[in-house]
Amino acid sequence: MLEVQHLRKDFSTTRAVDDVSFRVAGGEIFGLLGPNGAGKTTTIRIALRIIEPDAGAVLYRGQPFTEAMRNTIGYLPEERGLYRKSRLLDTILYFAGLRGMSHAAAKPPALHWLERFGLGDRAESRVQELSKGNQQKAQFIAALIHDPDLLILDEPFSGLDPVNQMLFQEIVQDLKRAGKAVIFSTHQMDQAERLSDTLCLINKGQVVLSGSVGHVKRKYGRNTLHVEFEGDGKFLKTLPGLQSAIVYENAAELSLEPGARVRDLVRHLNEALVLRKVELREPSLHSIFVQTVSGEAGGASGEVTL
Repeated sequence: MLEVQHLRKDFSTTRAVDDVSFRVAGGEIFGLLGPNGAGKTTTIRIALRIIEPDAGAVLYRGQPFTEAMRNTIGYLPEERGLYRKSRLLDTILYFAGLRGMSHAAAKPPALHWLERFGLGDRAESRVQELSKGNQQKAQFIAALIHDPDLLILDEPFSGLDPVNQMLFQEIVQDLKRAGKAVIFSTHQMDQAERLSDTLCLINKGQVVLSGSVGHVKRKYGRNTLHVEFEGDGKFLKTLPGLQSAIVYENAAELSLEPGARVRDLVRHLNEALVLRKVELREPSLHSIFVQTVSGEAGGASGEVTL
């Protein structure tokens, strides 16, 4: 459905996007990932023809992007773009009108989506009276009110509590099942891992990882020890035999060096912590992201010894 070919974009002395290419098909959820300043938003804006590339091309359904195609695409920007003093329903109908929908045609789906997002009783509220999370819901509705074939979401989970994050995930999955193509950019790797069929990780304007989530994770091997525990895990980063360690309050991901002995490592852990779970498997997408961006990862690791 959407094909990005060798995009390049320079701003003054900075190359924001450097030879970025990817494809997104209908019925696919595509994660566009990367740290702050990686070039994700610039890539999205080029794909939408908000800004022009210095090199490369964007094809939509195999054709160069035209203004006539714009109303088949929905866009949720990272920045707030709502009129704060307008009433919620009027705001959504206004955005629908910008997409060529009449008031009569737009009102039924607008009321449907307000109910779906738990905002049915807030239709007459002014946008400025809504919480940050509810404003994000309103922007999401504005992006999909015209039933687009391609939906591009820039940091869609911003300002949402866990319950509403789950609601957004359900709706994105529904859109996928309806054959829509969904591109979303996020810093929340757990969300990307759960939702994405394929992904593209950009760092410093360049693609550093791409492919299906399973393919990317298999590339890094089953060399990560996932540990849940009680106790103080600060010492975990100093253990021998580790390439890296990501330590949380009561859990850790320990990436093992080739030849590391899992039994020896678990013995160290058992002496200092109350272990609740120990599992050797593929690294999480969060771990891959951190290691790749920080330059610690070099692809698949060697075998480890149980």
